[in-house]
Amino acid sequence: MKNGYWQKILRVDLTSRKSTVEPIEEKDLKDFIGGAGLGAEILRRELPEKIDPYDPRNLIIFATGPFQGPAVPGGAKFSIVGISPLTGTFADTAAGAAWGPSLKDAGYDVIVLKGVSEKPVYIQIMDDDVQVKDASGLWGKGTFETVDAIHEETGDKKLSIAAIGPAGERRVAIACIAVDNHSFAGRCGLGAIMGAKNVKAVAVRGAKKVEVHNPKATSELIKKYQKQIREAVIKNEFRKHGTPGLCETAEGLGDMPIKYWERDVWPEGAKKLGGPNYTEALNAKPLPCKYCPIGCHRKITITEPEEYRYEGIGPEYETLGLMGTNLLIDDPKVVAIGNDIANRLGLDTISAGAMVGFAMECFEKGWITTNDTDGLELKWGDPKAFFTLVEQIGRREGFGAIFGEGTVGAAKKIHPDSVAEVVHCKGLDLPSHDPRACISLAPTYATGTRGACHFRGPCEDVEMGGFFIPEVGVKEGTVKFFERENQSMLAVKCQDLGALVNSLVLCMFMVDGGDWSMTDVTDLFNAITGWDYSVDDLMLAGERGFTVQRLNNIRDGYNKAMDILPKKMFQVAKEGFRAGKAIPFEDLMKDYYALRGWDENGAPSKETMERLNLA
Repeated sequence: MKNGYWQKILRVDLTSRKSTVEPIEEKDLKDFIGGAGLGAEILRRELPEKIDPYDPRNLIIFATGPFQGPAVPGGAKFSIVGISPLTGTFADTAAGAAWGPSLKDAGYDVIVLKGVSEKPVYIQIMDDDVQVKDASGLWGKGTFETVDAIHEETGDKKLSIAAIGPAGERRVAIACIAVDNHSFAGRCGLGAIMGAKNVKAVAVRGAKKVEVHNPKATSELIKKYQKQIREAVIKNEFRKHGTPGLCETAEGLGDMPIKYWERDVWPEGAKKLGGPNYTEALNAKPLPCKYCPIGCHRKITITEPEEYRYEGIGPEYETLGLMGTNLLIDDPKVVAIGNDIANRLGLDTISAGAMVGFAMECFEKGWITTNDTDGLELKWGDPKAFFTLVEQIGRREGFGAIFGEGTVGAAKKIHPDSVAEVVHCKGLDLPSHDPRACISLAPTYATGTRGACHFRGPCEDVEMGGFFIPEVGVKEGTVKFFERENQSMLAVKCQDLGALVNSLVLCMFMVDGGDWSMTDVTDLFNAITGWDYSVDDLMLAGERGFTVQRLNNIRDGYNKAMDILPKKMFQVAKEGFRAGKAIPFEDLMKDYYALRGWDENGAPSKETMERLNLA
């Protein structure tokens, strides 16, 4: 097998503490590629009925693809798949650092965890040596502390470690999984599922090298693309400013969340939070994952004021949106401290920021008072309220404990009228991109298989003019702001691309930001696998993966009636770029269903299933 895969799944039964290795059929790899696509198909086959996310039968699947073996730019990524405690259905989340290549070097493509350990454990994988080790001494530690403690205990700093913090241990439904004190598998709450299974961390290292079909061509192409991508991100300043460089552009187009999606404009806030001010105020430098020529993560240093002194991981665009403009906070140092609190607790910063914004709105409306919050005033723009509430949410303590089951769960306890004010799809809080600005996001969010997600369909970047996929008909001028034509086609193409990229597994920024074309991606894929795919073949695999994710949703009770947007997304702006503009939602969804080949209930038709070889 010289195709970039080991064709091996490592299964660990946490209940019995036994591990086994089984083969992966090459057909499954050709159909689903790996990562989120293969993970979705494993869930579909092995969980034929709806289950509670905390049921011991729920799986946690760590999956790589063909790009984790060679030193592919953006190939440090890996996918984590399971049933989300927020949505009750399919979830995939991804991280980078060095974990994906480390698992591949250990001789496996996929790890599947099932069952529940009787006491806290962590899993250590070093080539053929798989151990389920006692983690009682690690329980209660933060994410960074956990990684450092495992390195110290094992004496092996080359271990790449995916760990949960107190939020995961306490089953906070937005708990994330932190990797190497560097990268975060943030969305969907799969850290809570690890916590429910009593798994504190998964540590991996290997000394093996998977074989590829054409080593010479693979090496030459990687060298070419590393240089190509690096030159592109230096020119467009993505490397210099990272994702914070987007803030002013996004706000100017009405795309940033402001005051929990109630306000239309706040240019001065976006300017203070975004690059270049962010870069200067936080002394920000690129912090790349393994093999990455971009370095979108930020290493920051805050020297003053004294109470904010900090050196470590800085917030990115999504966090600046939900923990910044969303809360009417315009100081990047304040957002950086809140980001660090969430990271150490193991919280998704997007949903944590959304929860604080929702709480502040409820406080403003009088649905929450100081009697509920032990005297804490939840005022817009207040760092103390922000820091305190994030800490409480992550520890499931005080008033913040009300958010333990998610924002929708909290709303049900706060006030009958507050449920309709939650900005979510399928229970997952919206990220920092507004479908009222980029209307292709409307069907993207409504049908998102893990809930609202711009990165499982980055169509907003096409609308804003920064990203195109000409090989599949997505070019400059394909869509125009607020006009219906081609918007649903764009949503479909970008969702398929998202599923594909998270199956390869590849960092989306290599193509969206690094200007790496799909033709280039395909050429490298073929050099690694020897399968002679076209761009259309790869996009079909992405569509197949997305469809299997949708089938998981259908199994769990999601149908057309749930392909909806929150109420606030139908509030028309009074000022700014999207003033007076409304989403033509029903028309977009009609177009979308026809393009997908879904029936009146939102299920793939028989013809669609046959076309995708899923029948």
